[in-house]
Amino acid sequence: MQSQNRERAPAWTKREVLDLIAVWRDESELPQLRSKRRNAKIFEKISKGIKDRGYHRDPQQCRVKLKELKQAYHKTKESKARSGSEPQTCRFYDELHAI
Repeated sequence: MQSQNRERAPAWTKREVLDLIAVWRDESELPQLRSKRRNAKIFEKISKGIKDRGYHRDPQQCRVKLKELKQAYHKTKESKARSGSEPQTCRFYDELHAI
């Protein structure tokens, strides 16, 4: 069994996440990104858009971060819909809600 000696990528900064959301919003394939099916070419475009803004993130990192953001958004949205439930917060809720 081989061990993987991969280093973790640096944490995403707030500015980097906001730029990722902006690139995601601006993509012409936005309806495809909302679907359950994912396309590697879309994440390559998003990764390129992030690189054009001065960041170094590969398509896989962009896919994982967007998945985490969507999960946090949906969790917060569901929490807001239920009365009496403990409030959930999503740091980028407003930006994601605009999409």
